[in-house]
Amino acid sequence: MRDHHADDWDDNDNEHDAENMPLRAPFHASEEGHSHQPLLKEDGRGRDSNTFPDALDGQPTRPPNSRRSTFRSRTPDLEEKNVTRKKYIIASGFLLLSLISFVVQTETAVYIQHELHWNKPYCMLYLTHGSWSLLWPVQLLILRIQKRKLSWDAFWRRHVLLIRTTAQMVERQDLHLHSRDDHRSPVPYMVKTTAIITSALTIAGGSWYVAVNMTTASDLTAIYNCSAFFAYAFSVPLLNDQLRFDKIFSVVVAIVGVLVVAYGDSGPVEGEGKGSADNRMLGNLVIGLGSILYGLYEVLYKKLACPPEGTSPGRSMIFANLVGTLIGCFTLFVLWIPLPILHWTGLETFAWPTGEAAWMLLISVLANATFSGSFLVLISLTSPVLSSVAALLTIFLVAIVDWMVTGKPLSGAAIVGGVLIIVAFLLLSYSTYRELDEERKRRLLDEGPDSDSDE
Repeated sequence: MRDHHADDWDDNDNEHDAENMPLRAPFHASEEGHSHQPLLKEDGRGRDSNTFPDALDGQPTRPPNSRRSTFRSRTPDLEEKNVTRKKYIIASGFLLLSLISFVVQTETAVYIQHELHWNKPYCMLYLTHGSWSLLWPVQLLILRIQKRKLSWDAFWRRHVLLIRTTAQMVERQDLHLHSRDDHRSPVPYMVKTTAIITSALTIAGGSWYVAVNMTTASDLTAIYNCSAFFAYAFSVPLLNDQLRFDKIFSVVVAIVGVLVVAYGDSGPVEGEGKGSADNRMLGNLVIGLGSILYGLYEVLYKKLACPPEGTSPGRSMIFANLVGTLIGCFTLFVLWIPLPILHWTGLETFAWPTGEAAWMLLISVLANATFSGSFLVLISLTSPVLSSVAALLTIFLVAIVDWMVTGKPLSGAAIVGGVLIIVAFLLLSYSTYRELDEERKRRLLDEGPDSDSDE
């Protein structure tokens, strides 16, 4: 259901009013956020009566006893339930997108390295993570197309204001901003946060490439995908998650499913040479460190770079893509430094891909950007644990695609392990939904209903 402000955006805002809109203090949740976020509505960046004092067009905010406030107060629990349901529906859509894009990325990356023999691990890591810089520009283009009737100046001011206020909410971890926060820029905080989470992500991703030639493929798959366990382990102290039996059981079932896929088939896996286990212990330690850091990266992103609970899905999605772009830019402008070092030392000679390898790499990079943007949104809307277990579904999907491409049927271990991962994901999804609903009820009792508009 569209709210009153959404109708204002589509029907009552005209070019003349937008272009003559005065510059305002960047704190207004009840009108500003919506005007900055034309693509998706939000479930409540704050309340009209206590968040930001100035209205979007320089007019006072609607008084607490207005018709809209009276109407919304009649069914606050229903409104909040709809918000939680909407959040899960949107998260499901991004989950599907992330699964499809990950399969594309995996298949193309394997083809590039094994068939086309362009084996440049760090360069590929640099290009794939650097491609995240495209997330926010593409999102901005979509928003602009939808609101093309609005002048660019007005559109840009509103979008920047939404980004700024959301960043301030992230830094404060508070839905309610005050005028005293006006002069405090969130830029230093976001730069520091980007550096921290990008470093954890890069080391975790790089460990996979380092360990791939040191240990077996089975160990690599099993250990690296234990990041779901570490995500939960870090969520308890860092996100104050409660130890719940249903969540612990779901994570354990998921990891058992990965172990069955990795070790269920008897005999050596084709392509694993005899020397692959010579440094197996060291390789396992390296990939174990990567698994821990990847779980830490997911939790740090949720804690340091996601808006607080009660934030609308629309605002969360927009800010997740902005953070993805910041990670991509940090990668492009800082993490190029190892490239010449690797080239000069002979560890990885730099060479641009050509011909088919270049086109396939382009597809792989764009697929990775799509997956990563969807994954960041998924974490922002749900939790690192659910997102991490959801990512394990790709193991089964990749196996199915390999079967369709190569004609080699799925093994019994792959089927059993895949079923276990799916069951674990469904159990964890239900547990997370219950947890979100409980949090919604607590927030409703403590603070009242959130708005479902993009504010």
